[in-house]
Amino acid sequence: MNKQLTMILGERRYRVERPWGELPPGMRFRGLSSVAVNARGDVFAAQRAGQPIVMFDSSGRFIRAWGDEHLADAHTIYIDHDDRIFVVDRDAHQVLQFNVEGVLIARLGTEHAPCFQAPFNHPTGIAVAPDGEIYVSDGYGNHCVHRFSSDGKLKQTWGSRGLGPGEFAIPHAVWVDRSDRVLVLDRDNHRVQIFRRNGEHLGQWLGFYRPMSIFEDGQGMILVSDLTPSLSMFTPDGTLVGRCRPVLLNIGHGICVGPSGDIYIAEMDSSHIVRLAPCV
Repeated sequence: MNKQLTMILGERRYRVERPWGELPPGMRFRGLSSVAVNARGDVFAAQRAGQPIVMFDSSGRFIRAWGDEHLADAHTIYIDHDDRIFVVDRDAHQVLQFNVEGVLIARLGTEHAPCFQAPFNHPTGIAVAPDGEIYVSDGYGNHCVHRFSSDGKLKQTWGSRGLGPGEFAIPHAVWVDRSDRVLVLDRDNHRVQIFRRNGEHLGQWLGFYRPMSIFEDGQGMILVSDLTPSLSMFTPDGTLVGRCRPVLLNIGHGICVGPSGDIYIAEMDSSHIVRLAPCV
């Protein structure tokens, strides 16, 4: 008999719902990698095989799946403040923008045309600033961050492989927070590096084991998943206020927070969506 699990992050308690989302008969997740939620509460999951993008409503009801004709390796899905849907296609070396029906709107990079020290060479993550600037972590080949204008023109690149400030060993995810900082998960250096939007290095947060995904919630708290596996919550100044193990022995490869405060986790190894629902 399954027992209800409860997790704690700081002063918050969550009910663990695993697995979450009702797939059609005969369908299962295959290499679940990332998850994102739009302003309405619809949930979008990205997976490595089959139809890359799977969409649910806020209750977990399956709506549609799409993207196979455009995506080779959906590593990260991200929805910005205008509900634009971006997918980082890691092994096709591109970032694609879609509407909610799955229609391709725009592209960064050239499909299947990797570039050394230029966009892209196995990119990993994406974030969009309030003014529309786009930041992409170019993680597995180039170990850098690219900054684009809102219309997709490359403005700046910073970083290289290494251990020092502003150097990376697989920048795996990126976030632009409400303090106008760029937070980069430097996965194999086991840290979060913090920059101004022009690439100036501000500092780092330590205490992780290969951090995987990052998200800022509606209260300005920073959530980071890692390969322990754990989910950690920080104040904007980097103070750790909570940590839990919400995905059992599997990898929380992607995380996001919905408009109602639910935390969604893409559990990669077992390919489940986990929802942490606030206890009230």
